[in-house]
Amino acid sequence: MDKKNEHPIETIIFDLDGTLLDTLDDLYESVNAALKKAGYPTRSRGEVRRFLGNGIRRLMEQSVPAGISTERMDMVFEDFKAYYIEHCEDRTRPFDGILEVLRELKEKGLSMAIVSNKADLAVKELSEKYFDGIISVAIGEREGVKRKPEPDSVLEAMRILGAEKETTIYIGDSEVDRATAENAGVPCVLVAWGFRDEKFLSSLGADYLIHRPEEILKIVF
Repeated sequence: MDKKNEHPIETIIFDLDGTLLDTLDDLYESVNAALKKAGYPTRSRGEVRRFLGNGIRRLMEQSVPAGISTERMDMVFEDFKAYYIEHCEDRTRPFDGILEVLRELKEKGLSMAIVSNKADLAVKELSEKYFDGIISVAIGEREGVKRKPEPDSVLEAMRILGAEKETTIYIGDSEVDRATAENAGVPCVLVAWGFRDEKFLSSLGADYLIHRPEEILKIVF
């Protein structure tokens, strides 16, 4: 699975939730707050974890009971968003070791970006709060840019950074990220500390599967 890079890495594109930030607990609480308000059964932490990766609308579509009307779905989704806005930083934090690795990458001259299926405004706010001065580009879901696994957001980040595919890698934690990297034509690193089980990640055939943030440095340098 681990492969030797033919070209030196100059740019790293990161997924956000499950890769840089541990957002699971706040998302889990927000999902169930919206479900409870609507009178629907709640979801387990494991279920919410599995549903993540395709944006918050898809998260809620998988969380509500099957067969509800679009009107009801829209109502639950709005309740989820309202609750999450108020509680999105209650327990969210960078994964252990991430900030130290990012600072070292920055010091050694690498360019970095975040691409996420989370709403663009939220991605930019979280990037500024936790990674200000380290990561210069943050792109989330917005009109005109197709969501991952389409490569649009990765290619846009690379364009802004002036990056080439030969010297870029993509780092994420899910099957969506694996497909995104493939569609963008760049090597993929999957992390085992995120929202998917290692056995499942191993089946995806990524270029690298890592277990600690400091392993990124070994790949790059």
